[in-house]
Amino acid sequence: MYNIRRMHRFHTDKVDGDTASISDAAQLHHLRDVLRLKARDGVALFDGRGNEYEGVISRIDRQKALVKITAAVTPRLKKTKITVACAVPKGSTLDDIIDYLTQLGVDAIVPMMTARVVVRLDGGRRESRLERWRKIAASAARQSQRSEFPVIEAITDIEAVISRAAEFDLRLIPTLSGERRPLKDILAESSPENILVMIGPEGDFTPEEVEQARRAGFVPATLGDTVLRVATAAVAVAGYIRLALGE
Repeated sequence: MYNIRRMHRFHTDKVDGDTASISDAAQLHHLRDVLRLKARDGVALFDGRGNEYEGVISRIDRQKALVKITAAVTPRLKKTKITVACAVPKGSTLDDIIDYLTQLGVDAIVPMMTARVVVRLDGGRRESRLERWRKIAASAARQSQRSEFPVIEAITDIEAVISRAAEFDLRLIPTLSGERRPLKDILAESSPENILVMIGPEGDFTPEEVEQARRAGFVPATLGDTVLRVATAAVAVAGYIRLALGE
């Protein structure tokens, strides 16, 4: 029996009975040309939907590798799902945010437009960014040995995010002003199964956005006395929630 944590790990794009395939060009290059794996070598697989497998390579060619599945592995399930709706920052910062949040086990990430977001993307650029972000999430999931990919949703406005409040049993909006509660106190008083966190842009949410969110059931929260960059705030909140909930 192989030790799955010591085996080289790949994402399988298709499982058919007891056979899985790896056809992604980058993964195939790594498997074949970098690691120089060959038939009868053991590998670990995951399908991006929460399923993991052990298997043995049965065939490798230029287009794909076929793996005979020898065992299904039951992954550790998280008790709480976290969705982070993050204001789109300038430059490539959201690339890093998606990478880090994926490593922290966030379940869904929503790139969000707010009143103070300065980035403006047309339809074509939105689609290309979304495709890139999903590739980054997939790569980070493989690196961090997650069994599932986070959902990277299309860019949406804050009003649409707020309208989904009823889907979650805890809704948080960290903000720099107004009446707020420490994040640790909020989490200590609840046992949520599905959390939505909105992370604001540089310059924070507008008072009107905070009030709209509050009326929809969001709890204004403080992350401390210092002003955090968007990426720092997103990572700090997700990491603290996982730690506080023992996950």
